[in-house]
Amino acid sequence: MFVAFVWGSTFVLVKSALAEISTLLFLALRFSLAGVVLAIAYRGKLPGLFAGRGSGLKGGALAGLCIFGGYLFQTFGLRLTTPSNSAFLTGLAIVLVPVLGALVYRVAPRLPEAAGVVTALVGMGLMTIEGPDLEFRLGDLLTVGGAVFFAVHVLVLGHFSPREGFERLSVLQVSTAALLALSTCWWAEDVYVAWSPTVLLALGVTGLLATAGAFTIQAWAQQHTTPTRTALIFALEPVFAAATSYLLLGEVLTGRGFAGAALILAGILTVELKPRHP
Repeated sequence: MFVAFVWGSTFVLVKSALAEISTLLFLALRFSLAGVVLAIAYRGKLPGLFAGRGSGLKGGALAGLCIFGGYLFQTFGLRLTTPSNSAFLTGLAIVLVPVLGALVYRVAPRLPEAAGVVTALVGMGLMTIEGPDLEFRLGDLLTVGGAVFFAVHVLVLGHFSPREGFERLSVLQVSTAALLALSTCWWAEDVYVAWSPTVLLALGVTGLLATAGAFTIQAWAQQHTTPTRTALIFALEPVFAAATSYLLLGEVLTGRGFAGAALILAGILTVELKPRHP
């Protein structure tokens, strides 16, 4: 729940910081800070990293690519939408995991999964489509793209984590995301930063707590609970985001937005609470 709270509360903080720092530079500094901290924390697990068949390197690189793509779309989208919208739409990743998994492993999704996906998609439509001409808001669409990357990230970790230690994958995926951000931040957009307390606080919280700390806590906690219960707890992330956005920015969801958010949460719960047996 602490991890869900940290992730949920950072939407408001990052939204404020993006007024004073370019997106890719922010991501580069965030992931670099987290990568250094994780490398120091897991230094005992890193010897022999480049030996063997290289499955760990492949898994870490793929996971890092997904993390970079997810946060890239999410952060650019956050510039153009509200923290609450961004959080609820990012939550669609939980719903997309079984759908993408069915495509990869060629297994048809079960009825509860299909019902949850349809419910969440209706909610997404309520939150992203506006006006009589059914116009999609760019920021919301970018955020949905980020949710797709996050869903693929779950599948990648599910495939490679049984073969490699989570510590190595954590270092590799965050380091890969940092390298991708560092290699693009200086040419893909205009680089600017104003070193304000807001920017420094956002980098510290997202780099140390929301990335390095959250991955570590999640790895430890999932030794003592089930993936289903973990996913249900993480469904609180957009709730925390909406609460902090209301308290700090005074943002209130419209009736249409509230209905969409409720349907997205309902879709997530429908997917995650499906019975294990018919």
